[in-house]
Amino acid sequence: MKKRVVVTGIGIVSPVGIGKENFWTALKEGKSGVDYITRFDTEEFTTKIAAEVKEFDPRDYIDKKEAKRMDRFTQYAVAASKMAVEDADLKADEINQEKFGVVLGSGVGGIETLEKQHKRLLKKGPKRVSPFFIPMMISNLAAGQISIILGAKGPNETVVTACASSTNAIGDAFKIIQRGDADIMITGGAEASITPLALAGFSSMKALSTNNENPKGASRPFDKNRDGFVMGEGSAILILEELEHALNRGARIYAEVVGYGMTSDAYHITAPVEDGEGAARAMKLALEDANINPTDVDYINAHGTSTPYNDKFETIAIKNVFKEHAYKLKVSSTKSMTGHLLGAAGGLEGSVIALSLYEDFIPPTINYETKDEDCDLDYVPNKGIEHTVEYAMSNSLGFGGHNATIVMKKFKE
Repeated sequence: MKKRVVVTGIGIVSPVGIGKENFWTALKEGKSGVDYITRFDTEEFTTKIAAEVKEFDPRDYIDKKEAKRMDRFTQYAVAASKMAVEDADLKADEINQEKFGVVLGSGVGGIETLEKQHKRLLKKGPKRVSPFFIPMMISNLAAGQISIILGAKGPNETVVTACASSTNAIGDAFKIIQRGDADIMITGGAEASITPLALAGFSSMKALSTNNENPKGASRPFDKNRDGFVMGEGSAILILEELEHALNRGARIYAEVVGYGMTSDAYHITAPVEDGEGAARAMKLALEDANINPTDVDYINAHGTSTPYNDKFETIAIKNVFKEHAYKLKVSSTKSMTGHLLGAAGGLEGSVIALSLYEDFIPPTINYETKDEDCDLDYVPNKGIEHTVEYAMSNSLGFGGHNATIVMKKFKE
């Protein structure tokens, strides 16, 4: 028999707040984390805005010496993991370390370290490149550092599927527990790619919003005047736990994970397939895995990037899967507030649906001003709502045609 899997802890480092409470309050109030980039001079860039994490001090969570040996994305991941473990009230004597694992997602890993060390190589030569360069840069080191610091000796892996990375990570962690290979999994994602090179690359693709005059209003998923996504950063970590293990220690349970689907468009390196067929199949597989009907779903946290193609084709995919029910369920994109955390987006949005189920609240899609005839669903415009949520879905769609969907439900014994 498949084991039941529940969410018992949430840790957040985000552009709208650090810590679960600050993050959730900001989303409920519809606050934007987008502003002008502060880390480097953007004078020569066409996009000058992003959703940076503010007021984060790694020394609040990590020894100063160790923090210097971590890229920013790893610092975020370790901090969020420590918060999630604390939120879950996990005690060392309640954990079998060999059944305690980590699956993390990251799209680009330590790109900030890569840029800095490459500059050092060019200016000062190969002997001045840091011996910590490789372990700071490689994407799996966030998961590695978490396992070392928290003593997680079970399954450990990193998923790199672009913007689907951490939804795939949550799905993989769910399946690991479901088949009995672990009792507890730390999962989610981390990203810290607001750097000159990454900004330049996305700008050259013309993927980013250039609404520099109105940073707070630049991320506008499903709005007719959307002009590209806004880069974000941070980490969101969920503690997934086998149900009996959670009940035996009296854990608080936010939600139950019940479905996971993943597919590939097999179509284009960056563009989604025009009818959203790949995304639709991922949603259908997740519903089948959860053994529920489309009409059971109350809320979808959409991928909703604020790009012309994604929002149109994801809307088509939702309508193809949910038929008439598509117009009855609630769909929102919290990227309107947080920006797009790339490989960490699914972790953040998985946390959102868990909290929505726990509190019966659906956060809004802010900056929704002008209706697009191609995007005609209920996107919970501008103001969050209290709404009974029994089943919720989160979609993540990545470059390369990667599609991942998870389904959670309100916990009932």
